[in-house]
Amino acid sequence: MQLNNFDANTVQPAGEFTALPEGTYVVCITDSEERETKSGNGHYLQMTLEVIDGDFEGRLLWARLNLDNPSAKAVQIAKGQLSAICRAVEVMIPQDSSELHDIPLCVKVKQREYEGTMRNEVAAFKPVSTAEKAPGNVSVNDSAPWAK
Repeated sequence: MQLNNFDANTVQPAGEFTALPEGTYVVCITDSEERETKSGNGHYLQMTLEVIDGDFEGRLLWARLNLDNPSAKAVQIAKGQLSAICRAVEVMIPQDSSELHDIPLCVKVKQREYEGTMRNEVAAFKPVSTAEKAPGNVSVNDSAPWAK
């Protein structure tokens, strides 16, 4: 890949990424692809979700749906997650995962430790209309009208 005269002196270095605070975020699915499991005996749907609102706008999250796995429980969980996604974006019978892209939905994000580092895990998918605001998204104008 050509770097086209890239000059690191003119670009601020990227900072350290930390896990998002636990909460509910408005996101869009921006990418999805089928991948083979590390063990080679199944496949999962890898989805990239981008936060589209609030203090963490532009941050990415990932969800893995084990739709083809020797574990019937893993497949059952993945199908339930896919059903929740479909309901959240109102695409009930998708023929391809790309049909779920670029439609706002809300995700409940939790943190969990993995190999000594805090990571995010998408715990739930909801329609935008039923979701809570993400942490840090409360506007100063969110007070009750009588509280001036």
